[in-house]
Amino acid sequence: MFVIYILAAAIVAFVIYVRIAPSNPSIWHVDPATVSKTAKPNQYLLSAASSADGPAPTFALSPDALSEKLDTVARSEGATVLAGSATQGHVTYVVRTKTMAYPDYISVRVSPEGEGAKLDIYSRSRFGRSDLGVNKARVRRWLKKIGLGE
Repeated sequence: MFVIYILAAAIVAFVIYVRIAPSNPSIWHVDPATVSKTAKPNQYLLSAASSADGPAPTFALSPDALSEKLDTVARSEGATVLAGSATQGHVTYVVRTKTMAYPDYISVRVSPEGEGAKLDIYSRSRFGRSDLGVNKARVRRWLKKIGLGE
């Protein structure tokens, strides 16, 4: 019976830690245009990086307009800014899962590309190994909402 109490206490401690653990910008605010994915499968990267899941999409919008539109979409889904800003064109958002409040980090870089703008985006989970496709789904949903249909 004592083991069950210890196990229950450990689970409660972990759940509390996940919710209050500090998010260090020096670790999580990365440049998705140059970052490499880790070995963990709980991430999704669109960039020119060799480890990317696909190329960074381009939009027929100015970089400022794209940054503003993306910021509106991110915040509409409950994202908060960890570091950077939309006006700088490089920002990292934190989105927490509904059930356990696990933090996911989404770093974006908006840069000029021809007459429009390019969006490098890297979404990843902090805890666990599998995200059940949540990061990929989030990136695709955000792209669709800002005007890049499937």
